Amino acid sequence: MLQVSYIRNNKEKVEKGLKKKQFKDLELVDKIVALDDERKSLQSQSDELLAKRNLVSKEIGALMAQGKKEEAESKKAEVTALKEGIDAFAVQLAEAESALESFLYRIPNLPSDEVPEGKSAEDNKTIRQSGAIPELHHGAVPHWDLITQYNLVDFQTGVKITGSGFPVYKGKGARLQRALIQYFLDYNTAAGYTEYIPPYVVNAASAFGTGQLPDKEGQMYHIGADELYLIPTAEVPVTNIYRDEIIPSS
Repeated sequence: MLQVSYIRNNKEKVEKGLKKKQFKDLELVDKIVALDDERKSLQSQSDELLAKRNLVSKEIGALMAQGKKEEAESKKAEVTALKEGIDAFAVQLAEAESALESFLYRIPNLPSDEVPEGKSAEDNKTIRQSGAIPELHHGAVPHWDLITQYNLVDFQTGVKITGSGFPVYKGKGARLQRALIQYFLDYNTAAGYTEYIPPYVVNAASAFGTGQLPDKEGQMYHIGADELYLIPTAEVPVTNIYRDEIIPSS
């Protein structure tokens, strides 16, 4: 999530990056800056009242020590009024901070300066290419026909059990899935990576941490009783291993 200070100090760069990502709600940038100004103003006014309350509170002690009870009582009434004002500012400040946070969550991270502008894959630039692109021989069978021919996946049963998009792998299809997973794990652990088995459900803070929330709630399976979300990819729990942590550069 971009920080308010970064957005404020790099407004043109932020807007340029958002345009590159085809972000439509560019007015959010101005709203964030304006809301941050409001938050700062509320905080300043609250701090002024707080400082004044502390000063008057000290005066009460001095007046009581001098036996000036009536004046002290008057000051107490002033402190009560100041406290009510501070409490009112606290409510406004909390509302402003909540609104500011919700706006910030809607601003995506900026793309690298090296990312080319474009609206589709056709606008991508080929940086490097290795090997020749294979050409299928005449009469090559598409994978969906091979799946049926070798009885690797049962789509109809998957639909019956769960719904569209949930296949049942069977026989050699199941073995192939398991083999690919094992190959991936063996290859990468041999390269020095550490294998993790994270939870398959995460809390809201984790979903916010990777950008699934707040705008993708309708695309996630939500466990209302525990306020947990089923992960869409391993990115969510693995990235959140380092949430709220500062990682050394070396």
